[in-house]
Amino acid sequence: HVQLVESGGGSVQAGGSLRLSCRISGNYLSRYCLGWFRQAPGKGRKAVIVTDGDGTTTYVADSAKGRFTITLDNAKTTLYLQMDSLKPEDTGMYYCTSDSQGLWVGCGGTYYPNIWGQGTQVTVS
Repeated sequence: HVQLVESGGGSVQAGGSLRLSCRISGNYLSRYCLGWFRQAPGKGRKAVIVTDGDGTTTYVADSAKGRFTITLDNAKTTLYLQMDSLKPEDTGMYYCTSDSQGLWVGCGGTYYPNIWGQGTQVTVS
């Protein structure tokens, strides 16, 4: 059973950068998708960027394209989200996600996974 713990959030000025980390523990399998979702205040959780179990990027939200990068280390113990040129609309709670339901076809951006970290807050002014 996979467990996820995010870190690295904070408050930054527009144009700045942050790197979020997600520590992966438990029984993670390479076939599982891994993604970063964001929840803005009063809004639902939506996919920002997703990778497959091999570290290949499979989805990038239009708002994040060209600015956000997802990577997975070789040991598959840490997932990263590099965020550059941050904008106020990037503000929200960021969640590391995975899934055990076996229905995340193509690791796309419209699926709602069932394994979540506790979240880390990102605030851009």
